[in-house]
Amino acid sequence: MVHLLISISLQRLSILDGEHLIKQYDISTALNGAGELANTGCTPRGQHCIRAKIGDGLPLNAVMVGRRFTGEIYSQELAKAFPNRDWILTRILWLSGLEPGVNRLGDRDSMQRYIYIHGTPDSEPMGVPLSHGCVRMRNSDLIEVFNLVESGTRVDIKE
Repeated sequence: MVHLLISISLQRLSILDGEHLIKQYDISTALNGAGELANTGCTPRGQHCIRAKIGDGLPLNAVMVGRRFTGEIYSQELAKAFPNRDWILTRILWLSGLEPGVNRLGDRDSMQRYIYIHGTPDSEPMGVPLSHGCVRMRNSDLIEVFNLVESGTRVDIKE
């Protein structure tokens, strides 16, 4: 069964089929490091699943706000017009924690924290922790992952 392994220390997302490595991608997790509490800007650790897949069929660099396509396509001009936006592009894999008291329920709930695996501008570096808590990926890489997983797919996030 396909599952995802995210390594915060390596800044890498791996797709595994059982123990067999299918593919790896450079990613960017939280600038603030690992942590489960709400409003910390940290990437939550532990066992998660993909609760929802959002953006199927949208164009590359489609801009999403509140999990909805704005009709915009990311460009340098758009970035200059909205310099403080946290760009969520192309697709969203919305994560839900599976461990009550760790990453589910209360002030530790990954889903209520809106923790996603999502696309980001190609100008953003990968392999360096810079996000606000989510897992950022190159847009073309994210489409590959999006097409390989289903809602319910397990996602393990390790420090």
